Amino acid sequence: MTARLDYFKAAPAAMKAMLALETASRQLAIPAALRQLVKMRVSQINGCAYCLDMHAPEAREAGVPQQKLDVLAAWRESPAFDARERAALGWAEALTRLEATGAPQRDYDALAAQFGEAERVELTLVINTINAWNRFAVGFRSQHPERTLGDGS
Repeated sequence: MTARLDYFKAAPAAMKAMLALETASRQLAIPAALRQLVKMRVSQINGCAYCLDMHAPEAREAGVPQQKLDVLAAWRESPAFDARERAALGWAEALTRLEATGAPQRDYDALAAQFGEAERVELTLVINTINAWNRFAVGFRSQHPERTLGDGS
């Protein structure tokens, strides 16, 4: 697969705005480990290899155990995730697959049971931001760096 264009070079003002949104999303009260789990799950759904490659090491650095990353695609069947993570992941899936889900009440109720109002808004911002990045990366065919086994990444 060949990259279609470098969106940072093509539209620096637009990407400056995206970077500002990303910076803001990293300064929210949502813990880094939970943000990374959500980013990984959304990127799995969207098939974004570039973002998965970027966020897997960031998730480990944030303290997400490797086992959670290994079973993230099947989080509903795994006992590795607590109620707060399950609520966040369910909401992330619902919003990422909005055309199919319509953001069902059950997912919102699970979210509301675990997160305060401000946290719900912040988590939604994190979900929207990674979805936007996925659309840039997948749409323009961004390529992640190739790594060899044992390089520590």
